[in-house]
Amino acid sequence: MNAAICSGSFDPVTVGHIDIITRSSRLFNEVVVLVLVNPNKTPAFTLEERLEFIRRSVASLPNVRVDVFEGLLADYARKIGANTVVRGLRAITDFESEFQMALINKRLYPEMETVYLNTSAENMYLSSSIVKQIAMFGGDIAPFVPEEIFKDVKAKLIPERQAEQK
Repeated sequence: MNAAICSGSFDPVTVGHIDIITRSSRLFNEVVVLVLVNPNKTPAFTLEERLEFIRRSVASLPNVRVDVFEGLLADYARKIGANTVVRGLRAITDFESEFQMALINKRLYPEMETVYLNTSAENMYLSSSIVKQIAMFGGDIAPFVPEEIFKDVKAKLIPERQAEQK
């Protein structure tokens, strides 16, 4: 099986995430976009919303499927027989924490390899946190989230009185 996992909280999924997923879909027979449940985070979107947003955003990619898991990434990878995790790197500051996670995953599941894809230049600054912050202050998030989910993300994140002014 030539499968890879792209994991994260995707709160919400951004065009940067979709870029990494799309590029991964060209490299691997199957890509599993895995929404990991992190008990240390309080997401803005429900688990169901995040799964639906990703499904709609990757609908044109036939070798990509979406799943959810609560637990260790290494355990999920072992369960489905995947041995590759794809991670996007925005800047050198991302590398330290990503490298640490890769080493831990390798220790927990020795067959697992981590592959890094450099983020496209236009997405180097982009994160779900930034999208939420822009929306909180009534900014235009259209360039940062997939078109398929823009209206839903905007409706939930932009305060009602600011949305009326737009």
